[in-house]
Amino acid sequence: MKLFRGEKEGRKEGEDSAKHFFRQAQPPRLGSEMETDGIDLHRIPRESYTDGSFHGVEFLPEDFRDSPNERTMRVNEKYSTLPADEKGIHIINIRAIEDIGYVRTESTFLNSFSQDPDANCKYGLYFRDGKRKVDYILVYHYKKSSFSRTLTRRIHFNDLGPRSLKQDQPLPGKAGQVNMHDSEPHMDYHEDDKRVRREEYENNLMQAGLELERDEDTKIHGLGFVKIHAPWNVLCREAEFMKLKMPTKKVYQIHQPHGLLKKINSVIQKITEPIQPKVAEHKHQTVKRLSYPFSREKQHLFDLSDRDSFFDSKTRSTIVYEILKRTTCTKAKYSMGITSLLANGVYSAAYPLHDGDYEGEHVEHNDRKLLCEEWASYGVFYKYQPIDLVRKYFGEKIGLYFAWLGVYTQMLIPASIVGIIVFLYGCATVDENIPSMEMCDQRNNITMCPLCDRTCSYWKLSSACATSRASHLFDNPATVFFSVFMALWAATFMEHWKRKQMRLNYRWDLTGFEEEEEAVKDHPRAEYEAKVLEKSLRKESKNKETEKEKLTWKDRFPAYFTNFVSIIFMIGLTFAIVFGVIIYRISTAAALAISSTPGGRSNVRVTVTATAVIINLVVIIILDEVYGCIARWLTQIEVPKTDKSFEERLIFKAFLLKFVNAYTPIFYVAFFKGRFVGRPGDYVYIFHSFRMEECAPGGCLMELCIQLSIIMLGKQLIQNNLFEIGIPKMKKFIRYLKSKRRRPGDHEEYLKKKQRYEVDYNLEPFAGLTPEYMEMIIQFGFVTLFVASFPLAPLFALLNNIIEIRLDAKKFVTELRRPVAVRAKDIGIWYNILRGVGKLAVIINAFVISFTSDFIPRLVYLYMYSESGTMHGFVNHTLSYFNVSDFQDGTAPNDAMELGYPVQICRYKDYRDPPWSETKYDIAKDFWAVLAARLAFVIVFQNLVMFMSDFVDWIIPDIPKDISQQIHKEKVLMVEVFMKEEQGKLQLLENWGGKEKRKGENCNNHSPRSSMSHRGSASSIHSCHVEV
Repeated sequence: MKLFRGEKEGRKEGEDSAKHFFRQAQPPRLGSEMETDGIDLHRIPRESYTDGSFHGVEFLPEDFRDSPNERTMRVNEKYSTLPADEKGIHIINIRAIEDIGYVRTESTFLNSFSQDPDANCKYGLYFRDGKRKVDYILVYHYKKSSFSRTLTRRIHFNDLGPRSLKQDQPLPGKAGQVNMHDSEPHMDYHEDDKRVRREEYENNLMQAGLELERDEDTKIHGLGFVKIHAPWNVLCREAEFMKLKMPTKKVYQIHQPHGLLKKINSVIQKITEPIQPKVAEHKHQTVKRLSYPFSREKQHLFDLSDRDSFFDSKTRSTIVYEILKRTTCTKAKYSMGITSLLANGVYSAAYPLHDGDYEGEHVEHNDRKLLCEEWASYGVFYKYQPIDLVRKYFGEKIGLYFAWLGVYTQMLIPASIVGIIVFLYGCATVDENIPSMEMCDQRNNITMCPLCDRTCSYWKLSSACATSRASHLFDNPATVFFSVFMALWAATFMEHWKRKQMRLNYRWDLTGFEEEEEAVKDHPRAEYEAKVLEKSLRKESKNKETEKEKLTWKDRFPAYFTNFVSIIFMIGLTFAIVFGVIIYRISTAAALAISSTPGGRSNVRVTVTATAVIINLVVIIILDEVYGCIARWLTQIEVPKTDKSFEERLIFKAFLLKFVNAYTPIFYVAFFKGRFVGRPGDYVYIFHSFRMEECAPGGCLMELCIQLSIIMLGKQLIQNNLFEIGIPKMKKFIRYLKSKRRRPGDHEEYLKKKQRYEVDYNLEPFAGLTPEYMEMIIQFGFVTLFVASFPLAPLFALLNNIIEIRLDAKKFVTELRRPVAVRAKDIGIWYNILRGVGKLAVIINAFVISFTSDFIPRLVYLYMYSESGTMHGFVNHTLSYFNVSDFQDGTAPNDAMELGYPVQICRYKDYRDPPWSETKYDIAKDFWAVLAARLAFVIVFQNLVMFMSDFVDWIIPDIPKDISQQIHKEKVLMVEVFMKEEQGKLQLLENWGGKEKRKGENCNNHSPRSSMSHRGSASSIHSCHVEV
């Protein structure tokens, strides 16, 4: 049933009949706020509407006696905040008017003015009146009947008052179809149920004070859009309820450094000026407005000179989203907010609008365009991020993520420099390394035992010269220093971030904000409400009480059990895949050893290691995506109550699975490879056929470096960059093909410029910050956990993050729908994960240095066994002897004469007694001495570095001194403001009291008889107090 409002010319008898009809049936009045959109009513013959196309359309004149000679009817009049009751708005049914003779042989036809209405509303950023800003969009699917497709017209409705609106009345806006009752076929039950729920929900939104406008005449076929606007009184009410801190009129001076510190700051500002973004929000501020939680009673404290910009678009959308979440739809026993309606398909999407276009010559200046130019561009990679503008546009939570990512990237610069120095030190001293020189010296003529049974033959130690020299690049005394440095770096990074976070809290007025306040308003998730409803319905069927139902641990026990079993299974699957790669390495090494080509036999280790690492990388990338989906599913079946609880549980599961997936192959090479090999004549076998693989003569550190570098660089290049660029592009292309296939054949409709909400609907929905944080946390693990084996890891992380910041920025600005701004004062559970990874890094690096590298055996040899006090003889000391006659049957090499001479004794890397001793092949005393030194180093290194990290944590205050002073200053100034206000109130009351007293005396002295005769009279009291 369509509603219209305006004036209409008519004949005298028609007016009289209409007045008589009004007196007979007084319909309810509509409280509304209307806008101007010109529509003409022209007379046309009755035959043009006899098909019932205008059957049941209602018409709303303001007053039949006003402007009887006017030829035009205005549908959407000037927007006004006056209630409809004061304007005298009534509902008149056109059919009733026709029946009583008002319209005898003619009907009406609606015709729009020739001006483009889309330009008036800035292509969807405003309502049709061009004045009320669109704060939020709801999208739904609908089905058009065959008749409504042929009837192409636009009807612009105004906003209807919420309190007098019936549920079967439509929203204002432009609709692509008209209710025709009998002539239009009924939709199926599910579509009708969704329509009923939408109508009730939208009516409830209008009762909450929001203003709505519908648009179904869009380029995207089958989609309807509901535009939502929050008027000033609703914004004030919700801002007070949410305790939003807003800037007051009071301005105070920010503490500035003096003396030498001021000169240093000015020099730094001049030096860094070229790398500062050209945005107003990033400029150095010397004054700050005092902020206070908004209160309608204290509006005089705030600067309300420009009400349109007092609440920015981010704040407006947040307020509307809070209303959408708590507004319920109770049809069919459902009690749900917007999250439940989205989950059930009543609405297909809900999102705030971007500020406008970001590219084009004639695009109006807006924050989105500014962010695209100064932040989301690869050409400004060397500049600082405009964090304050990011926060202004996207909210505090996303602003904190990019601020943390910026601090992390900055802190990687010194770590990268030190890592490069350590690597260059290894390059410079490789020719002075005595163990590698001895290994490369062919005069030593050391014959090594075969690397596999039967097919492998004896080999010369000098053939591993290249591997030994390369190992020294990463296995030298400087790497120990670098491990200590990185542990202290991690502690310093965490402290630096806490201080930066506190500065942002002060600048963004979050110092008094507590997460508990947000938790109180945290609404239950749609799935939780559905489960509670299902439980209550079951109890109702059993005639049990259902008051305050909630899910208990008994309800969630099947989900918990499924979680436990699934996580154990997936961790076991990861171990099984790593074990499969180990079998591949062993079998491939044996196969390559049989190769007839000399190149194949000489490059066995390099070939096996490279191919195995590539297989590991592919498996890790695939399982990362699989584990992410499984972790989300496991969290969903738990049915957490709130979004915050859901996010924390999801983060825990996803991090656990992805951590195990990414680091299990690296842990194997670092701590297990070559540890359980056995010895010649008594090797350890897998499945009685595959011999466990050994480390190279130079140790497993070089192989660990290769494994770590390929996995880290591969994940960053493929998963973090190519996937983030390619997948959104591919999804966008698929949506384009779908829209092209579904597009109607109307050429004018195709050429019409899309509205802002249509363009944003085609963007990718915002999926949260969990994937962004997760990839950075995994990278942080690569940088810190095994940094002793790969000093260049911080450098590669730095290069990746420079691209990652701009890539994420471009994605948020251009490829994602605008997310709802969320207030947050820290990065949440991610900070605890970072601290845990930092502590774990100290332990792992201690074990890598002591057990994986040769640092401890070299120290033991140098100070306990070296006769000359140098490293000469170290290689010979680490090799044990084996008599080839002690090989087990069938394990001796087939070609024993491959070296050109018979071999009696071969060497292998281990600390065991020689075959000519009484306890041949037993573990020697040297092994226990080295093991004791290794364990002692782990204990000393771990405790020393932990103590130093805690000392750094203690010596650096969490809150900068100047910020602490400014926060205290704000509190003092706020007390002064309220004290002055109270003093002003008292002074005003005293003045009023004095005036009232003098007036009372004047009244008593002026007419004593009159006052005596009219004592107790209300009129005399009113006359004496009228001025007061």
